[in-house]
Amino acid sequence: MGTHTCMGYPGTTLDKIDIDAQTFASWGVDYLKFDGCSSNSVEQIIGYPLMSKALNATGRPMAYSCSWPVYVGGLPPNVNYTFLGDICHLWRNYYDIQDSWDSVLGIVEWFSNNQDDLQPAAGPGRWNDPDMLIIGNFGLSVDQARSQMALWAIMAAPLIMSNDLRNLDNSARTILQNKMAIAINQDPMGIQGRRLLQSHIEVYWRPLSQSASALVFLSRRTDMPYLYHSSLGKLSYDAGNYEAYDVFTGATVTGLNATTEFTFSINPSGVVMWYVYPKKASKQTKMLRKTSKLTWQKTVPRNRIVL
Repeated sequence: MGTHTCMGYPGTTLDKIDIDAQTFASWGVDYLKFDGCSSNSVEQIIGYPLMSKALNATGRPMAYSCSWPVYVGGLPPNVNYTFLGDICHLWRNYYDIQDSWDSVLGIVEWFSNNQDDLQPAAGPGRWNDPDMLIIGNFGLSVDQARSQMALWAIMAAPLIMSNDLRNLDNSARTILQNKMAIAINQDPMGIQGRRLLQSHIEVYWRPLSQSASALVFLSRRTDMPYLYHSSLGKLSYDAGNYEAYDVFTGATVTGLNATTEFTFSINPSGVVMWYVYPKKASKQTKMLRKTSKLTWQKTVPRNRIVL
């Protein structure tokens, strides 16, 4: 929005919004991110709703990403997330990600510290966007790449790759194509997860459909693997029998109830990610894992960005 883009190319002034929206539609554009480096607060108040109206008027379905929140601090009362959800499909709340683990941690920390304001704003068709995945670039180790994938899935974040597909190594490809991580991210309930515990091992939780949930155990240590001990009851799970599927190893943990003590090792800056489900739903869950690829291919055109 404004006279120039953030990289200095010609932008969209308020009087050109309609014609630019029509032009994007004629080009077959599927996704528009409307930034605001060259705009002021008055232009943003007018321009973001105006572009929403103009995109709808084209008749072409386009995902509409708004950067409005980040320019006004990202939080209520400066940001009206109820109104924003009516005009945008997703929005950037915070600063740009950089190709580093420190940047990933800074974003996760900001979203977690402000989760009481941000988590209720998200839902189907209206998403908080912590910025791109940097998996497959240069700044993350394999453990850190798994951590970003897991945390973005917990946050119900848009999964937008930023890497060069021509130079993608097998470890990054495996993480980015992890079917269960993607299925958790795309859970139809669309509820954003939360940080439950903050310590040298942080715990994140997200409720999912079919009475399931996802847990991410993130190590903030930088020295050595840590042997973590806990139980589902300590994480506020109700009494009952559960099983857990380890998203990155493919192992199934059986015999869990609220009081069962479990122990596993977490690498420095790494994660353990569990898909937790009631024992009675185990057959249904196994079927979900087997059909996730088929469902994904049937419901999502391959050339579309998925939100």
